[in-house]
Amino acid sequence: MTNYRSIIFDCDGVILNSNRVKTEAFREAALPYGVDAAEALVAHHIAHGGVSRYRKFAHFLENIVSSDRPGPGLDALLERYAGAVRDGLTTCEIAEGLASLRASTPGVRWLVVSGGDQTELREIFAQRGIDRHFDGGIFGSPDNKDDILARESASGNIRRPALFLGDSRYDHEAATRAGLDFIFLNRWSEFAEWAAYSREHGFPVLGGLSEVESLFSIH
Repeated sequence: MTNYRSIIFDCDGVILNSNRVKTEAFREAALPYGVDAAEALVAHHIAHGGVSRYRKFAHFLENIVSSDRPGPGLDALLERYAGAVRDGLTTCEIAEGLASLRASTPGVRWLVVSGGDQTELREIFAQRGIDRHFDGGIFGSPDNKDDILARESASGNIRRPALFLGDSRYDHEAATRAGLDFIFLNRWSEFAEWAAYSREHGFPVLGGLSEVESLFSIH
């Protein structure tokens, strides 16, 4: 098995069991526009897992609700969302096997590349005592995953060969564009079509991080 020099982790659904937390936060943020609009945003969010909240709310305002409909603007929606999501991120489950995997890969650089807000991620990871695992840094929106991966690769922070661990279609697409190996983790994923998609593209599927350690030689 490849001796990886870097591992890149998505956050929601990979490190934290937070996909449902964020789904409910999108619904709550959009409710001033009505239940139907909120449900449409939730459907868009689930269909575009791994994409930043900035792009999702922009899509909501531009394509789901009419421009003359009264309601909160982009900044207010982002603020409502952040307030709804924070408590869930501080209490949701951390992936079993995270600390053990880190201990078993002492020479491997770890990075988080997430669609979540970068400042929020860094604060939550520090609060929960897991920021120390990610010696390569914790990165998120408003930069998208493609831009982050390109930037960190160009700087040499992502050392090759490298592995991306994700739970969405976008994670796989971004990893492929960046020339990274990819493993899909399905235990907490909201990507309903992952089984057919993984067969089509031929990447490995595991349940969670504990299986990465037990089934793959990555150090």
